[in-house]
Amino acid sequence: MPQNSDLATCRVCGLIQTDLPWGKTGRDPSHDICDCCGVEFGYGDFTIKAIQRSRNIWIQSGTKWRRPKAKPEGWVLEEQLRNIPDQFR
Repeated sequence: MPQNSDLATCRVCGLIQTDLPWGKTGRDPSHDICDCCGVEFGYGDFTIKAIQRSRNIWIQSGTKWRRPKAKPEGWVLEEQLRNIPDQFR
């Protein structure tokens, strides 16, 4: 797991990623897809407005996991959302 949890966190849903979604500098998107909310890093989380829109769409659609098999047992939405760095809320 990456050392800086802020850099390893999905800006939309708060899922901690195994690879840095925005690289070591936080400025180089990987264009990978979050297993939880389905955002493409560098597209659906490019601006604060896009992050908030993506998050609202995901929440309004029932917080369904893009890859349900990746969902941890005992998953709690509120705990995961707390992982989102303040600057991306």
